[in-house]
Amino acid sequence: MKMSQMLYFIHKHDQSKIFIRAIYFIALIICFTLPLPIHAQNLHFTPGEELTLKLKWGFIPAGVAVLKVLPIEEIDGVEVYHFMMTAKTLPFVDLFYKIREKIDAYTNLEVTHSILYKKKQIEGKVNRDIKVTFDLDAMTAQYHNKDEKREPIPIFPGTFDPLSAYYYLRFLDFESNKKIERHITDGKKCVLGIVRVVKREEIMVQGSRYDTFLLEPDLEHIGGVFEKSKKAKFQLWITSDDRHMLVKVRSKVAVGSFVAELISNK
Repeated sequence: MKMSQMLYFIHKHDQSKIFIRAIYFIALIICFTLPLPIHAQNLHFTPGEELTLKLKWGFIPAGVAVLKVLPIEEIDGVEVYHFMMTAKTLPFVDLFYKIREKIDAYTNLEVTHSILYKKKQIEGKVNRDIKVTFDLDAMTAQYHNKDEKREPIPIFPGTFDPLSAYYYLRFLDFESNKKIERHITDGKKCVLGIVRVVKREEIMVQGSRYDTFLLEPDLEHIGGVFEKSKKAKFQLWITSDDRHMLVKVRSKVAVGSFVAELISNK
């Protein structure tokens, strides 16, 4: 099969959705419990951190995702952490299905809940400009997409947006947390996500050796092609050191597999 035919096959079978879900992602299904407050001096990351992952669908280089911790900001008089993720397909893939995505997520300095979530996305012919606001007094989250404004939905104390959830994950002790749960929302619904710590494993990624924990999130709330594949899997490898960096992601569905690997760590 020619590469152009392969890319058409991927698009036809909704694989571009996996690319987006896997990036948008990784965090959408990373949900966990840590009832105790976390203090800023114990953070496992600092402003200026930047992780870059290379994405492939099968043997085809597909795109790049970058995770950043930006300088501390202030929203409504409250100091907040600003996390950002960008994702884009490579020029060759753009010819068939262009993806550009930028996510900005904000939490309090203790990283115990989300404060604001924004996503700008170009996916093929679809163009979205999403904002999710959190009302912590009313315990609601409200979804906006350009002129569309939905009714607020109820949330739970400690609810995170999809991207902030990944950074909260980095505080966990995976040795003692084998099944982890946390509420998470994208503004449309609030779900209880589950991730299981499968095992500790040493792996090679881009020529570097990492001691990691293998995590497998529950796919019940992911939908799309994951829902259509009976034996679908989504796996994450997080370093076992204090930083708990994401170094590898792999999905497996009925019509193929997707891999993202860390290529740069600043």
